[in-house]
Amino acid sequence: MRLDHIAYRVADRQKTANFFREAFGYTVQTEFDIVFDEGGSAKCIALEPPEKLNGEIPWKLFAAGSEQEYHLPPEIFISDGTADSVVGKWVAARGGVGGIHHLAYQVDSVEEKMKEWRDKGFAEFSTDDVLKCPGLTQVFTKPSALTGVIYEFINRGKHGFCKDNVKDLMKSTKDFR
Repeated sequence: MRLDHIAYRVADRQKTANFFREAFGYTVQTEFDIVFDEGGSAKCIALEPPEKLNGEIPWKLFAAGSEQEYHLPPEIFISDGTADSVVGKWVAARGGVGGIHHLAYQVDSVEEKMKEWRDKGFAEFSTDDVLKCPGLTQVFTKPSALTGVIYEFINRGKHGFCKDNVKDLMKSTKDFR
C-alpha cells in the first residue's frame, strides 16, 4: 500500500495548481469539468510529481530476491466549484479556503480492503459498492471518527482519473461537512 494522491477542494484551483507547480515541480496531467445533476459545477486539475512513474512500472519491484517498494510523491488532485456545487459548499464550510478533502491509498484489492475495514469497524463507506471504470476501482470512507479524514482506496491499471468516478465520488460525499 502506498499514498496514491491527495485531493484538495479549494477556492481557486489555478492559484493552488500554480503553487504546486512552482514550489514542488508538479506538472499538469489533465483538466476537466464536472456538471452535477443537482446543480452547480466543478473544475478539476490533476497534477503529477516530477518523479512520476514511467509507463507501467509497478510500485513494488523484486530485486535480488527481496521486495523493494518505491514511494514516489503522490499525485495531487485539485478542484474548485460554483457556490451551489458540492465542492463550493464544502469550501464555504471551511471558511472559504477549503483544504485537504481526502487521502487516497493504492491497494491491491479495493473490495478486500473495504471488507477488512468494515469487518474491523474502522470506517463506514460513502457507497455500498466500489466504483469502477476501465482500469480503475475506487471507494471513499465517510470521515474517520478518529482523524476526521476521508480515506479513499484505489487500484488503477494506469495513472489518471476517471471523470465519471470523480463525479460519483464527489456526489457521495456531498453531506460530509
